[in-house]
Amino acid sequence: MKIISWNVAGFRACLKKGFKDFFNEINADIFCLQEVKAELHQIDFNPKNYYCYLNPAKKKGYSGTLIYSKEKPLNVNYGIGVEEHDQEGRVITLEFKEFYLVNQYVPNVKRDLSRLDYRMTWEEELKSYLKKLEKNKPVVICGDFNVAHTENDIKNAKANIGNAGFTYEERDKFSKLLQSGFIDTFRYFNKDKKDAYTWWSYMGKAREKNVGWRIDYFLVSNDIIGNVNNSEIYSNVYGSDHCPIGIELDLK
Repeated sequence: MKIISWNVAGFRACLKKGFKDFFNEINADIFCLQEVKAELHQIDFNPKNYYCYLNPAKKKGYSGTLIYSKEKPLNVNYGIGVEEHDQEGRVITLEFKEFYLVNQYVPNVKRDLSRLDYRMTWEEELKSYLKKLEKNKPVVICGDFNVAHTENDIKNAKANIGNAGFTYEERDKFSKLLQSGFIDTFRYFNKDKKDAYTWWSYMGKAREKNVGWRIDYFLVSNDIIGNVNNSEIYSNVYGSDHCPIGIELDLK
């Protein structure tokens, strides 16, 4: 099973920038999108043989997650059961026979860190939600985590310490999520690899110079890492300030 995750930074805009070409070329079983910024009636994309699940934010033109899946899930859940978080449309969970798939878009702390306290609460409650799922079956969680975990995940580490997305607090929460029983699939296959990024600023030709951050991830429960065949970053795919990432999972 091939699963793709992509922060499309506005799906309607991304559809005009080559999304359909990548969608058709990669032919994945599941596509998990973040920062969709649209309601279903505003999305002019209905691929054949895919089920579609959208969780829009209550605030129009903001946040939102979406999943296209060839396989019909056993169950679909929107949010994590906490109203403060769920109104922003940041999580969709599909339950399949062998695992749960969680597509999520972690809140940005903002440049002035004004949302850092909220983010810390989110992190704890998301982890609690994931661990509850894991009691039943393994979990695959993907999306924009809005944090570069280590200095290998960001181009200019020293200059960015303490900045949004690279605060000690955010990085510590990500470490604790891994310590709770999840594996960063890209790092599993590429332990010390540098210059592998998933987001680039639109400023200063950052993408052209590959001055980026790796803030999009596929994590899996420890006990199914052996079922992950690879973990990829599609850095040559444009259409957003993020690029797609993907894994191949064999749980049949």
